[in-house]
Amino acid sequence: MAVSESVMKKVLLSYTYVSIWIFLSFSVIIYNKYILDQKMYNWPFPISLTMIHMAFCSSLAYILVKIFKLVEPISMSFDIYLKSVVPIGALYSLSLWFSNSAYIYLSVSFIQMLKALMPVAVYSIGVSFKKESFKKDTMINMVSISLGVAVAAYGEAKFDVFGVTLQLMAVAFEATRLVLIQILLNSKGIKLNPITSLYYIAPCCLVFLSLPWFIMEYPLLRDKSSLELDLWVFGSNSLCAFALNLAVFLLVGKTSALTMNVAGVVKDWLLIAFSWSVIKDTVTPLNLIGYGLAFLGVAYYNHCKLMALKASEAQKRVQQEDDTEAGKLLEEKDGKEDEEDSKKNEN
Repeated sequence: MAVSESVMKKVLLSYTYVSIWIFLSFSVIIYNKYILDQKMYNWPFPISLTMIHMAFCSSLAYILVKIFKLVEPISMSFDIYLKSVVPIGALYSLSLWFSNSAYIYLSVSFIQMLKALMPVAVYSIGVSFKKESFKKDTMINMVSISLGVAVAAYGEAKFDVFGVTLQLMAVAFEATRLVLIQILLNSKGIKLNPITSLYYIAPCCLVFLSLPWFIMEYPLLRDKSSLELDLWVFGSNSLCAFALNLAVFLLVGKTSALTMNVAGVVKDWLLIAFSWSVIKDTVTPLNLIGYGLAFLGVAYYNHCKLMALKASEAQKRVQQEDDTEAGKLLEEKDGKEDEEDSKKNEN
């Protein structure tokens, strides 16, 4: 009975972490759409919004790492920081900039459909960087996801070429960032959780975004005499963005990255439903058919990842058991040899 209660507590905790992550991720996306959309809050400055997020998150991360010492900072040289962290920060800043910009031109539902291309981008870039091995079955699955997204795009009622280009570039930059994390950080034994990631990477993003902000948005903000920065709106929005990173820390730490991927699929469907029912975005049958095809491809991709992970863990267990058995046999052999030596000495 005690075991059952323990398992039940773990299951409930897992569902709680998943629910918190879905709620916060959902909230940040809808909140960003609300702020940037010209028909809603009408503050179409995506670089400025991203910089506000980065400034807020880097400040809070510094407080949690340096003052409260919630997590330990990673020891790294300036050379490693420059060659490993800075490129990742540059890619992250571009990914956030373009993805936030897309909210001005596209509906929330269609953006979620386009994001289904993320596994395709990660796999393709992983193969090109030789971090993933080319597999015919996997590539066929990637093509099916792409076709599904293409059908969804064809059925989009408010298709905007510039908005789609922005979102696809955001996906490409984010996928490259994820692959480079494996190459530049994980291969060197540097593991960053969401808090230390913000601590090291958010200031980089702030620096990289300052140049396009100064050229593209600063003149518009300067000339907008009626502009008032609502501290409640932007403060709560930034807090949601930071809380989302903490939720990622909890979700991945207490469950797994694969759980987050599966939860992400649930979140996408909820966003599509919310976008259609509350924001009144047009969702066509062709949209749903296309995204349904892409969804099946993504679900199959996650299933294959899970199977590969289980096989890897099983192989590790077998290896550990073999090593343990070999150790026991070696100990027995040494023990027998010691006994024989002692008998010889007695004789």
